Amino acid sequence: MRRSRTMKKMGIMSRIAVAIALISAFGCASPKKELPKGVLTQPELTSFMIEMYVAEGHLDAITMPKDSAIRLLIPYEEKLKTKFAISDSTLKITYQYYLENPKELETVYDALIDSLNLKEQKTVKD
Repeated sequence: MRRSRTMKKMGIMSRIAVAIALISAFGCASPKKELPKGVLTQPELTSFMIEMYVAEGHLDAITMPKDSAIRLLIPYEEKLKTKFAISDSTLKITYQYYLENPKELETVYDALIDSLNLKEQKTVKD
């Protein structure tokens, strides 16, 4: 009989310990952060950056002085900003936000690298 009470107490204690652990795990989890107004989402930033990196890759393939390549890239960046409906201030705010949130920036770069690798594989196949 004594053993039975001890077993019941242990069962109740372990249930309480599990409940406390679950509550503290879910209670301490930080809620998903809302992006500040004007900041591009990760997919939006990734899409923009993919096009920029592809353009830079094309310019790197052409042998020309760096300052000439930059002069060609700047108007292309302006066209991309128009295409994606991004203002200079939005781009600046977005870059600042992601620089202050490195884990989110890492997610953007992971997606960027994966996408560029897929583009490269498609190009090699064709």
